[in-house]
Amino acid sequence: MASATGIPQDHPQTIQAREDEPLLGRPGDVVQKEDHYIVYNLFTGTASLAQFGIWIIAILVWAGIFSHPLIPFSAHPLLNSSALLLQAQAVLILQPTASPQQKLKGTRIHYTIQSISVAAFTAALIVIEVNKGDHARFTSPHGVMGLITYILIIIQAFGGVIQYFVPVKALGSVDNGRKLYKYHRLSGYVLLVLELATVTAATRTTFNLSVLAIPTWAVVVGAVLVISGVGARVKKHKLGI
Repeated sequence: MASATGIPQDHPQTIQAREDEPLLGRPGDVVQKEDHYIVYNLFTGTASLAQFGIWIIAILVWAGIFSHPLIPFSAHPLLNSSALLLQAQAVLILQPTASPQQKLKGTRIHYTIQSISVAAFTAALIVIEVNKGDHARFTSPHGVMGLITYILIIIQAFGGVIQYFVPVKALGSVDNGRKLYKYHRLSGYVLLVLELATVTAATRTTFNLSVLAIPTWAVVVGAVLVISGVGARVKKHKLGI
């Protein structure tokens, strides 16, 4: 049988192409099919790899917290890990969208999930501020990275709302808003990596080392899986590359 190029599927060139194809597919290969529900985007391609990684991290944190008596501080890691879990879902569900209808629906779901995630991150910040009281702040890499991450999360969310929902009032035109999409996507991926790094740094804090005992290597494995799974589905043309 001939392929679309006219070359038989059992032709040496075709066989060689299949042998050279990466097991996980080529970067950006995954596209939402017209007859598929958008929820499938959470698992297609390497999304399953990312899901495995983010759930490893979430379960490690939740197991560590709930295996000890709950204290006011417990809400901080629970909220942060839940927010990070939601952010991963928001990214995965939007990545493969292709048609205008898919992009519109995907963006609305992405926005809804991210709104809940940002609210959880904000609550986590309030919890740690109240918990710290008069104690010194930013005494660990996790504390410094956490503050930077919280600030960037707010900026990212604020920028996304402006460029998509009110581009005319804030930027002068819809086209000006669209020009910023690629920067929003790129900064979102960078922020996801920073969030994972911040969680990893949390495993080296005194509280984790002396109480929770969440292994750093396990969190690193989860983070690598998330980055690999999400990264493999990045479409370079959407980043202006």
